Amino acid sequence: MWRRSTRSGETGNCVELRGDLAAIRDSKSPQAILPIPEVATRKLLGFLRSRP
Repeated sequence: MWRRSTRSGETGNCVELRGDLAAIRDSKSPQAILPIPEVATRKLLGFLRSRP
C-alpha cells in the first residue's frame, strides 16, 4: 500500500512511499515508480522524521 506524508497537505505536490517494494513515486504521476534500496528507505525516513 502506498503511503502519503501527512505533511503533504492539499496542494497535490507530494511523494508517496511503499515500504514492501522499497520504492517512492510522485502522486501526480503514479505510474512512474523509483525503486530504492531498503537501507536508503530507512535513512530517508529517519531524515524526514528528524525535520521540524
